[in-house]
Formats: sequence, C-alpha cells, structure tokens
Amino acid sequence: MSPATPAKPTEKPTEPWRQRLIRSLLYGRNVDRAAKARARVGLAMLAFASVYALIGGRLVMFAIGADAHSARRAASQEVVATARPDIVDRNGAILATDVKAASLFGEPRRIIDKDEAIELLTATVPDLDEAEVRERLKTRKGFVWLKREVTAKQQQDIHKLGIPGIGFLRENKRVYPTGNEVAHLIGLVNIDNQGIAGMEKWLDNQGLADLHRAGFATDRLQKPIELSIDLRVEHALRDELLKAKEKYHTKAASGIVSNVKTGEIVAMVSLPDFDPNIPKEAHDPDRINRLTTGVYEMGSTFKAFTLAMALDSGKINLNSSWDARGNLHYGKFTIHDSHALGRFINTKEVFTYSSNIGAARIALGQGVEAHKAFLAKMGQLTRLRTELPESAAPLVPRRWGELNTVTIAFGQGMSVAPLQAVMGINALVNGGYLIPPTFMKRSESEAAAIAKRVIKPETSDKMRFLMRLNAEIGTAKSADVKGYYVGGKTGTSEKVINGRYAKKRVLNSFTAIMPCDDPKYQILIMLDEPQAIPETKGFITSGWNTVPTGGKVIERIAPLLGVEPRFDLPPSERLILAASRTTQ
Repeated sequence: MSPATPAKPTEKPTEPWRQRLIRSLLYGRNVDRAAKARARVGLAMLAFASVYALIGGRLVMFAIGADAHSARRAASQEVVATARPDIVDRNGAILATDVKAASLFGEPRRIIDKDEAIELLTATVPDLDEAEVRERLKTRKGFVWLKREVTAKQQQDIHKLGIPGIGFLRENKRVYPTGNEVAHLIGLVNIDNQGIAGMEKWLDNQGLADLHRAGFATDRLQKPIELSIDLRVEHALRDELLKAKEKYHTKAASGIVSNVKTGEIVAMVSLPDFDPNIPKEAHDPDRINRLTTGVYEMGSTFKAFTLAMALDSGKINLNSSWDARGNLHYGKFTIHDSHALGRFINTKEVFTYSSNIGAARIALGQGVEAHKAFLAKMGQLTRLRTELPESAAPLVPRRWGELNTVTIAFGQGMSVAPLQAVMGINALVNGGYLIPPTFMKRSESEAAAIAKRVIKPETSDKMRFLMRLNAEIGTAKSADVKGYYVGGKTGTSEKVINGRYAKKRVLNSFTAIMPCDDPKYQILIMLDEPQAIPETKGFITSGWNTVPTGGKVIERIAPLLGVEPRFDLPPSERLILAASRTTQ
C-alpha cells in the first residue's frame, strides 16, 4: 500500500474576464465592497429624505398659498373683484379708491360634512342666508362664493372653526371716502368692482372692463383719474342746497357750477342723493341725477336764448319797443305776464321784468324756422353727450308751429336737461363759443380747440349787460353779492300735472354768472316745488327762493374759486356796454 499523499489546497476558481471587467468598472480596483455597500445605503436614505422633504415643503406652500390657489380656480369659474384706479378731484382729493377685503368661499368637493359646515357657518355669521349657503355647497362645483366682503372679526371666527374646504380670498373693494358728496357724478360699482353708473361706468367703457377680463387690471398699472370737480366747491354747494331744501320744503334741489371758458363742471349736486358705499340707496327712483337724466321746462331762463337770437340777427336792439299793454291772444291760448306793466316795453325791460308777452313777440318776429335753427345751433334740440353714461334726450315738439315758438320763447312747451341749458348759457356770455361740458380737467387752450362760435362777440356783450342789469334792478337783485359783479336770470315754470299746468306746483331755476364784465363761472340753482313760507310772503316764484339760495352759494364759493372781490364798480351800462362799444 503506497503511502498517502498530502491533499493540495483548494484553488480558487478562475473568474471569467467579463465579470472582472464589470466589477472593475463598478467598484474599481482593490475596493472594500462592504464600505461601498454602506455608502450606497446612505445615499439611498438621503435620496428618500430629500423626496419627502420636497413633498412636505410643497404641502406647506399649498397651505400658505391656499387663497392664491383658490383665486386661480375662482377666476376660471366666478368673477373676482379686480383693481380700479383712484378717482380724484382737480386738487388731488380722493373721491373713490380700492381697499383689500376678505371674501368667504367654499369648495364643495372638499367639505366632508356639509350639514355641519352650514350649521357652523350660519351660527358664526348670522347674516348668511342658510338656504342660499346650502344650495351653493350642495353643488359639485370646485368653487363657490358664500359671502363677499366679510369683516375682520367674521374672518377670524370662521378661521377658528377649522372647516376643510372653507377659505378666504382677498379681493378689491371700492370705497368712497366722501360718501354722498359727489355720488351722482362718481356713480358706483357692483359687488365685482365693475362700474354700473356715473364715472365708474365711464371708466369701464374706456377699456378698463376689457383689462379686467384679460387679467391685466392690476394695482401697479393704475393711474388716478383726475376730474374737473373741486370737492370744496361741491361741499359748499351741497350744503346750501340742503339748507334750501329744508327751508322751502322742496321735493328736490339741484345745482351746477360750470367754468364758462372751458366747459368744466366744477360742482354738481342733485338732492336727494345717495351714499355709493350703500348701493341699495341708488335704486330709489327719487334719487336720480336730475341735472343729466331729467328733462324739464326751464321757464324764463330760456328767454336768454330768445333775446340772444333776436339781438344776434341784427333785427332788433336793446331799445326796440314791444307791445305789452295787454295779454297776447294766440288762437284759444292767452299769454300773460306775471308782473304786467300795461304799456310798451323795450328789450331790456323784457329781460329784467321777465315778460312772457315781450319774449313771445320777439320770437314771432324771427320766425319759426329761425327759432328752431338757433336752438339747434345752441345744442338744445339733441341729446347732450358727456362722460356720464346717464343722459336724457330733450322733449321737442314733433310739429313745430307758431304756437310752439310762442311758448318755447318763454320756457314752456320744450324740455331739456339742465346741464344742456347750462352749456347754452355759457356760450351766450363767454364771447359766443359753444363748448361741450366735461367732467375731466380741461385747459382753456384745449377748450378753444373744440369750441364753435354760435353768436357774435357783441351779442355776448349785450347778454352779459342784460344779466348784470337784472341783478341791479330786476328779479335777481337778492343774488347781487357785493364785490363779485353778479348777473343772472330767473325762471319759474309751472309743472304739468295730469296734462295741465299746475299754478301751485312749480320748478324754479336761477342761472347766475360772475363776474359779469369778464365771466368765469356760471351757477345754476334749481328747487322743485318750493312751498310758501312767512319769509317769502306767500310767494313761490324763483326770486323768493332760488335767487337768495344762489346768492349764498356765490358768497361761499367765490373765494374758493379764486375770484377776487372788487368794490365800487360802475353800473353795467358803463362797465359792459361802454367797453363793448369802445372795442367795436
């Protein structure tokens, strides 16, 4: 038996060259594979931690930016109140501006228990309509409004409830710091901050609504809108009209202050008015803007147009004589004067004594067609268009005959918007230029570029003389505020009730200019159905109420408008007519 041979150590099997190549590429040469494995496990843990951190961060961002996220969803389904530019007066005082307000919304798909949510919300906010909230939350919409413009306390209380699917969106809310002061001019917006009346609606018509729809009406691009209104003058005018309305127990009162050289409306008030911060007040039909949306027979203020027409034609002069010895009978109608003189009167007396008979004879002397053409030239026969969307067309006779000319000559039988009459009177006293009125700031050079001559300069001089004479010796004496050389024309028109003129129900007007030798401003005062009081000795005509009201307004606003008082001026015959003759 041969001796045993020792066993050879087991040889490690040879590794195929492909595996060696792969291992070398993956691990390199002479690498501790255990250390490498630990490193890879750590790397995997770090990767998973980063992913979870990213997810957590995104969740936090969604929680913080929930309102913005909801806003994007809301924009595609519901109207969101977007930004509007500030509206300011001519001196920069803010008349309308935006503030941020929270609005309550719901996401019905995310609310777990809708009945509980409705119960909690209506208990926390009592003015929420339970039926309406229930109807909205029972839908399958992703977004619904529940209450626009909630208070800070309501927002805090609802936050404490912690109801999933209930949130707040900050949106723009329009506020009016001046309240009623310029309500009819500024107008108002709806709950979505869209203009529905006044200058607010005009703003949307200028392209703001299109910017809203495109999503470009952001806070940063809003430039304030400057109006021609002077808030100080507006306040003074409104204050005096409120006092007059109470004193004379009127149904309504209104007034305008206009720059006769630029057509700018410096103040406009129509009472009763409303607070645009309380939109429901604006729906009261008694609170309309009587100066632009109402049309009225303007009474004897229209005699200014009648006399200007005749004087401008050259057919009469200030000393022409008119038969006023008795009533004027035209067909079955009788024209009479309130203060009959019973004699021949001249043109100046027709104006200062406000003679209906004299005005009728003057108009008849010009003829029907000439009368119509003149009033058309003065802008009285067509609808007046301004920035304000609200305007009314004048009521003009369909068949205009001699009888119409007779009555229209002294302010009956045709109705116009008061602002329309103001535009025409401005042209009579500013040298003869018809300038469209505006509620935006306008310079004299800008006005001159669009002005249209409608009467001769010398006719304008005569009209200023007549208006000043009326304040010196006529029906406008109680408005002759010392130092301001005021002129004016009164008007008392009987209102048509059930198809007949009612003697005890009148609309009174008074139009004044200052200063008469070089007019800068016109003031129109209107009182609807003033009542007789002891101070007026039982009278209700314009000279007893609108004229003294106009005088008080002038006394307050003249210093605000920069009109410096001048005393001891000569009478109109020397200061206005003499200067006019010298110029000619």
